[in-house]
Amino acid sequence: MAILDTEATLHEAHRDNHTHRDVNGGWLRPAVFGAMDGLVSNLALMTGVAGGSVSQQTIVLTGLAGLAAGAFSMAAGEYTSVASQRELVEAELDVERRELRKHPQDEEDELAALYVARGVEPRLAREVARQLSKDPEQALEIHAREELGVDPGDLPSPLVAAVSSFGSFALGALLPLLPYLLGATVLWPAVLLALAGLFACGAVVAKVTARTWWYSGLRQLVLGGAAAGVTYALGTLFGTAVG
Repeated sequence: MAILDTEATLHEAHRDNHTHRDVNGGWLRPAVFGAMDGLVSNLALMTGVAGGSVSQQTIVLTGLAGLAAGAFSMAAGEYTSVASQRELVEAELDVERRELRKHPQDEEDELAALYVARGVEPRLAREVARQLSKDPEQALEIHAREELGVDPGDLPSPLVAAVSSFGSFALGALLPLLPYLLGATVLWPAVLLALAGLFACGAVVAKVTARTWWYSGLRQLVLGGAAAGVTYALGTLFGTAVG
């Protein structure tokens, strides 16, 4: 009885210690990086223009233009990229579907050989392949996973990718613009809010990395601040030269 209790405790401890973070980041990583991209690019754009000693109206117009242009560009690029990837995968799935229909035995042998190559005993590999190949849709899913590394039932949506990219970029790009829209007449509130946003984004990214939240936040704050500082210096330099 004591042995069974010990084994149960060990199994429980194994389950507790054998959980993993989502290494793909799920929806969190692309959303946060989209917002971070919008934040850094629009902050750098606005500080670069502000360095040229332009009017508040010009800075606001620049920020709005950067937000719209960047968000639409991100959405269009993401839609095209994901749609192209999905079309390629679907074309390969059609090829695999035809092969399963025309040469079912060859495909079954191919699957068995794949399992053998992974260390399964040949007789067992053939039996597993035979049973998995009984259902054509299941066979397609198995072959797609093994040969293409994709799940036919979980292909990414171009529309969802485009909308999420647009929204996350626009949200990030809005942050440095917000103080001006609320009545600010100087640059520093926009810079402070944007740097706080960069720190927050970096801290959130730590959820899908092994870094501590403060390290990840500070790293993003420094990188974004450096980008804003460089563009401000360039704006000042070229603004003086043009003037």
